[in-house]
Amino acid sequence: MVVSMVEYERADGVAVVTIDRPEARNAIDRETARGLRDAWERFEDDDGALVGVLTGAGGTFSAGADLEKMDLEETEDGWLGFTRKRVEKPTIAAVEGYCVAGGLEMALWCDLRVAAESATFGCFERRFGVPLVDGGTQRLPRLVGRGRALDMILTGRVVDADTALDWGLADRVTDDGNALNAAVELAETIAEFPQETVRTDRAALYDGLGTSLEAGLEIEAEYGRGVLDVADAGAERFSAGEGRGGAGIDED
Repeated sequence: MVVSMVEYERADGVAVVTIDRPEARNAIDRETARGLRDAWERFEDDDGALVGVLTGAGGTFSAGADLEKMDLEETEDGWLGFTRKRVEKPTIAAVEGYCVAGGLEMALWCDLRVAAESATFGCFERRFGVPLVDGGTQRLPRLVGRGRALDMILTGRVVDADTALDWGLADRVTDDGNALNAAVELAETIAEFPQETVRTDRAALYDGLGTSLEAGLEIEAEYGRGVLDVADAGAERFSAGEGRGGAGIDED
């Protein structure tokens, strides 16, 4: 299905959201931002979609806001359509080529990032005086630390895939042209786990950020109490011989 310049496709438990403006390096204009908002709302409402993957068509993730049109509007979900939206399921960015400016902010919105070897990350909007308004100033330091985030934000430096991996900005690096396949494979692995606890553990992590350890432990405990039946069922499967020796866990 095509929603504006955004495609939403689902195979089994994995939904792929594709920014489809390759002629503009997948830059985001108002229509595309609305399409992204609609796609992630569809993902959240799609009971069969367990993990979402965000990518760009034509070998580029996204160059950020479309500075030629400059027609974006601020909404409660962010300038780029979804960057202030919270979804309750895991998300992965599949990054080929440029992932810069607002493109970087969209990738930071995702839980994980799979990057091709020649992927390029950076706050390139620095050159044009465009502010980071889609979460970059808040999410980037949480991933790479204050010093590295300030280096990227203040200088607009280019960060390659290997550096991104070393810093924790990327979680996997794969061959050029394979980022989407690798991201989908990772998503399929996550989709195979019991989703109740995938989601509650994820929510506990996010809700605990910025709190004291004591408050965070209580948040974790509260979420955990709600899924003890899932844990009991898992313990029974383990006792019956399933999953011994770490079977079913990605070792990459």
